[in-house]
Amino acid sequence: MQNQQQQPMGMQNQQQMGGQQTQQATFQTPPPVITTKDQLYLTDMLSWNLLAMKKAHFFAEQCQDQEMKAVLEKTGQMHQRHYEKILSHLKTNEQQQSIPMQ
Repeated sequence: MQNQQQQPMGMQNQQQMGGQQTQQATFQTPPPVITTKDQLYLTDMLSWNLLAMKKAHFFAEQCQDQEMKAVLEKTGQMHQRHYEKILSHLKTNEQQQSIPMQ
């Protein structure tokens, strides 16, 4: 037991859990910094949603079946909402960073 007290807390948790990985701490609010990796991921998400929106709209125009056409249009609108939501979060973050601290 004395040996266990000298080890860092993470080591104790790992031993107590039988070698399973411990759960990482999560942020209650995101940090006010966007890393390069975060920026690349956000760019990818925007690209994926934009492409999905364009494809859904294109295929909806090609559809003869009205039910399928409606589903594709609805799918395209969903991706458009996701795209706009990501942009709005980025704009909000940008505005907050540009406010000078007093």
